[in-house]
Amino acid sequence: MTVVLNLLEQKQAAPRHPEKAHRPDQPVERKPAWIRVKAPGSPQWAATNRIVRENNLVTVCEEAGCPNIGECWEKKHATFMIMGDTCTRACAFCNVKTGLPGHLDANEPAHVAEAVRKLGLAHVVVTSVDRDDLLDGGAAHFAVTIAAIRASNPKTTIEVLTPDFLRKGDALEIVVAAKPDVFNHNLETVPSKYLTVRPGARYFHSIRLLQRAKEIDPTLFTKSGIMVGLGEERNEVLQLMDDLRSADVDFLTIGQYLQPTRKHHAVMRYVPPDEFKSYETIAYSKGFLLVSASPLTRSSHHAGDDFANLKAKRTHLS
Repeated sequence: MTVVLNLLEQKQAAPRHPEKAHRPDQPVERKPAWIRVKAPGSPQWAATNRIVRENNLVTVCEEAGCPNIGECWEKKHATFMIMGDTCTRACAFCNVKTGLPGHLDANEPAHVAEAVRKLGLAHVVVTSVDRDDLLDGGAAHFAVTIAAIRASNPKTTIEVLTPDFLRKGDALEIVVAAKPDVFNHNLETVPSKYLTVRPGARYFHSIRLLQRAKEIDPTLFTKSGIMVGLGEERNEVLQLMDDLRSADVDFLTIGQYLQPTRKHHAVMRYVPPDEFKSYETIAYSKGFLLVSASPLTRSSHHAGDDFANLKAKRTHLS
């Protein structure tokens, strides 16, 4: 059965973000009919949930209140969020809690690798909270996790979705040296919205991070994603595409921003599906190898299928 999931009401039931209590309430608009997802609860969903719990893992699917959790977990697809469930930043769009994180779990890489094996993942996405408290921003932990997955799942392709490693020295080099198949870092929004949406980050630093990753390893696929509906203008989105292509970024995702709670940034506009299709067409015309643009697109949604299709296409052409 297809239902409209009111994730906002579910998240508001418990005060998840006491650190954001000082923020004024923002208006919450009713979701349009085109934002529909499948409700979770199938036996396959329960099996995925059990594997995540047994390995004491955190997933961005849950922490970020992803609307696609029912669909993805039913397929035994999960995006792992390493280094805890507490972020050192407080972005206005994000549902992950903010605070001082705990110590890194040395067993976490092995647990992630085991979960990948049990789920039978052909492609895995590993992301993390921001860890500004660590000297390397958690880069070494990413590298160890990649190595652990490779050791027990040699056929699995690995995508990392990293923080910006702002002021963290050679952190990027550490991650790229671990040889992920895809290096992803999301811009999240256009530069004019950074002060209100992503105040702890710097747009051109993020662009340079993606560019530098490809310079270090030209065989690496690079990827970024944004949300729309935060008040950006269309021409700003098109300029962002050009900025990413100037940095030789290969993949792009564009999805609708959904407001987690009244304390988060308001949805300024629900972008209709035909505009997403237009963005997709334009992005391909600018040279991106893979583009996913729809109201429910998220950075890791269908990432494995998309990557497999690209590899198959390249094999056929060669």
